Amino acid sequence: MILVVGATGLVGSDVCLRLAKRGEPVRALVRVTSDKNKVEALRSAGVELCFGDLKEPESLAVACRGASAVVSTASSTLSRAAGDSIETVDAAGQLSLVSAARAARVNRFVFVSFRQPKGMSVPLAEAKAQVESAIAKMNFTSIQASWFMEVWLGPHLGFDYQNATARIYGPGTSPISWVSSGDVAEMCVLALEDRAAERRIIEFGGPEPLSPLEVVALFEEIGGKKFKVEHVPEEVLRGQFAAATDSMQKSFAALMLGYAYGDAMEMGAIQKEFGIKLKSVDEYAREFLYVR
Repeated sequence: MILVVGATGLVGSDVCLRLAKRGEPVRALVRVTSDKNKVEALRSAGVELCFGDLKEPESLAVACRGASAVVSTASSTLSRAAGDSIETVDAAGQLSLVSAARAARVNRFVFVSFRQPKGMSVPLAEAKAQVESAIAKMNFTSIQASWFMEVWLGPHLGFDYQNATARIYGPGTSPISWVSSGDVAEMCVLALEDRAAERRIIEFGGPEPLSPLEVVALFEEIGGKKFKVEHVPEEVLRGQFAAATDSMQKSFAALMLGYAYGDAMEMGAIQKEFGIKLKSVDEYAREFLYVR
């Protein structure tokens, strides 16, 4: 039995469905407040549901019982309920999950982390580092993902491809290895199957680093529309980071600065080692602009 925590989230729901499609027994930790449509999609796919919360250690002990592996994709950054924060979910909650997994003698722990912006003290990165330190005592895999294209190249953060407008953080000239959430989900599944992923941190990005301005040019070419571009100056981002009054604000400001600084990676070796084909920004653009 594979327990997936964060099972209604962007990556976690995909992990559940991919595992179920492979015929693996999957248990999803979901909250009573979780989106009912997402929960029903898991149930319809044959996923066992276990109701609980990272903030409730006793529920984690029940969820881990009989599990051979845990995949944790949960975070308070994209979807929050009452009482959720970096401290309660990404730090204490994840550490409680690790403790419950170890107590239940779970064999494998796959953890979705992220690429920390260099040179900054970031609450979210510190929480992820605590969890990575805790799972180092287990047969672990940590997948440190670059910037998700579905998040950072989507309307929620100002990249509105349907209306041809783009908010760019910083000058937009530094390349980023934009990664698809689906590829991160697939890497989680492969990490469970492939012993080469054991006891290892895997830095994980997309197939081709592109600057935000290059991404805009690509969308313009594919969609046939000129974008209206708004820049958030780097000095404004630094001011937001310095003035942030809570851990979530500070972490988001750091992520925007990390975007401005860039995150180019070479992924050829990982693709070859694990046999994974990574989605390009070109494919992402064509998918959402309905160009075939």
